[in-house]
Amino acid sequence: MVIRRTLALGRLNGFISGLGAATADTVYGVIAAFGLTAISSLLITFTTPLRLFGGLFLAYLGYKTLISRPAENAATAESRTGLLGAYLSVTALTLTNPITILSFIGIFAGVGAGRLDGDVGSALVMVAGVAAGSALWWLTLSIGVGLLRTRFTPSWMVWVNRLSGAIILAFAIKVLLGG
Repeated sequence: MVIRRTLALGRLNGFISGLGAATADTVYGVIAAFGLTAISSLLITFTTPLRLFGGLFLAYLGYKTLISRPAENAATAESRTGLLGAYLSVTALTLTNPITILSFIGIFAGVGAGRLDGDVGSALVMVAGVAAGSALWWLTLSIGVGLLRTRFTPSWMVWVNRLSGAIILAFAIKVLLGG
């Protein structure tokens, strides 16, 4: 989704979309690093509704992407007004994936976060690392894809939209079926 948005709407939109994922990663990093078991348990308890919401949201995004036509002028002022929407949609999509919290718990346990014994400073450093690493990844991806953007003609963008939409719909089906 970030790649498609970068190609269609420019680097800034792609990067802001990626920051939505980075924000959700940071939220889950905080939960894992500080051992907020009550929140973790709550997320696990509501796995089914979160999966349903996330799957339906993915299906909606996939359908919209599949049928969307390439923008004539990719980085118009109109597309820039949607930056908050781009950020919030990816944040919501990432937050509704309860498997992410389990991944973070596993990763943090693997690097020793479970042995921090109340060491808030170390936990904050780990969370800052998650936030910085995720944001740097999305910045690198949006810049790299943005450099290739001029090579994509409108007919190529139609196929990018179709392929992206189909992939997003496939993920939606997998999420909805519990995979």
